[in-house]
Amino acid sequence: MSVEMLPGLAFYILSATAVGMAFMVIASRNPVHSVVFLIGTFFASAGLFVLLGAEFLALLLIMVYVGAVAVLFMFVVMMLDVDFVEMKQGFLQYLPIGGVVACILLAEMILLGAASLVNPGAGVKFAEDGTSNIEAIGNVLYTEYAFFFEAVGLILLLAMVGAIVLTLRKRDGVKTQNISEQIARTREGGVELVDIKPGEGIGS
Repeated sequence: MSVEMLPGLAFYILSATAVGMAFMVIASRNPVHSVVFLIGTFFASAGLFVLLGAEFLALLLIMVYVGAVAVLFMFVVMMLDVDFVEMKQGFLQYLPIGGVVACILLAEMILLGAASLVNPGAGVKFAEDGTSNIEAIGNVLYTEYAFFFEAVGLILLLAMVGAIVLTLRKRDGVKTQNISEQIARTREGGVELVDIKPGEGIGS
């Protein structure tokens, strides 16, 4: 096999991996396994985007979707009454499947790096003026569409605050923070001066 065939081989391997892991997402009965396989599907799809020269979409797929899956999983854990002691005891049950997925992801990154070394021009596409895809999209996103970009950030901030409010639980015997009382606190209510006379201390 010649080195020129390596990008094509990487494409077929990444495609088969993405299809196989996508099937395991819906075939797995364990939700934890499904999340792990879904992350593997995102990584394989990101590798395909890199081979096609769409490195910006690959970065978005890794940072947004993989990060969103992790945040969503943590949100579900926070919403449910999970026994963390039992979860830690079953950690070794998930270790084999996690190791297999980790090895697959490592092999994908090695294969993708080797393919980019063989054909350096396939990983990043440049425009006629010499700018890359990420630079061209950034020039448009932060100039013409800066308002919409900031509006999306504000919406995501509100969604995060809403998720925190929904998962906030008030329990008896737990000290909570009251911001309004802290702000309205004065020196007279927060500082107490005690005049200890000689011989009346704790150690005397």
